[in-house]
Amino acid sequence: MTTGATLALKAAAPAAAVAPTNLRNATSEAPWVRRTLIGIALVFLTVFLFVPLFAVFYEALKKGWDVYLAAIVEPDALSAIRLTLLAAAVSLPLNLVFGVAAAWCIAKFNFRGKNILLTLIDLPFSVSPVIAGLIFVLVFGLQGWLGGWLREHDLKIIFALPGIVLATVFITFPFIARELIPLMQAQGVEQEEAARVLGASGWQIFWRVTLPNIKWALLYGVILCNARAMGEFGAVSVVSGHIRGQTNTMPLHIEILYNEYQFAASFAVASLLAGLALVTLVLKYLVERRVRNQIKGASALEAV
Repeated sequence: MTTGATLALKAAAPAAAVAPTNLRNATSEAPWVRRTLIGIALVFLTVFLFVPLFAVFYEALKKGWDVYLAAIVEPDALSAIRLTLLAAAVSLPLNLVFGVAAAWCIAKFNFRGKNILLTLIDLPFSVSPVIAGLIFVLVFGLQGWLGGWLREHDLKIIFALPGIVLATVFITFPFIARELIPLMQAQGVEQEEAARVLGASGWQIFWRVTLPNIKWALLYGVILCNARAMGEFGAVSVVSGHIRGQTNTMPLHIEILYNEYQFAASFAVASLLAGLALVTLVLKYLVERRVRNQIKGASALEAV
């Protein structure tokens, strides 16, 4: 080895030894910084999440179990619970079919208008739910664009279950599609193309290749969609008509009880929605952990 090469190696060695230390210092923070950030996050969660959640259950149970149960089994409350579950049960399968089809189309194919479709999927995120409800009233109301045809065929959409389902579907349809599109784009089309070369049909490719790869993201989107469907207020409030015992969902029933100063009853029904939210968070956490474990397993296999 020449003298020049030896000197170059000696000069590079200290730099190489220092580089990891500098990199470690650049990507880590002092303990007091971490503790401060964690403390701020805990204070924020306590003030804006834990305290209100505790207040809901405290106010619901403050007058005892008898008052709480009486508010839950009251006929109008039971009607609101049934209507909320029915609207979610109808809108969820519709969004499931649309979300999977839209994600598959956008992630696996190139076509004109692809960006327009993506924009339309995000539309409920940018439009106020109240405006969406007013649009449905304008189109499907008895005095709206299709009002004459609906009267002739004795069909009622606004101030009835179909209108509530339409509003719920509109508000919630981005959730499943938006969970699936990034994942399916990252997976690419190699596996589907390989299955096609081996003679698989379109349905076989979907059921045996595509669906197993997206099942956890799909479940995650379904959980979020269901949570939003049961808690939707703005659009449903416009199209429901607030007919007590008939078209009031749980959020609308809570509002009516609170406006009538029936605080114990309103918080009792609100505690049911809060309980559903907690269940949703637990399911969300379990699905996220399963997805992380699946990604770690795939990375370990690739490393081997």
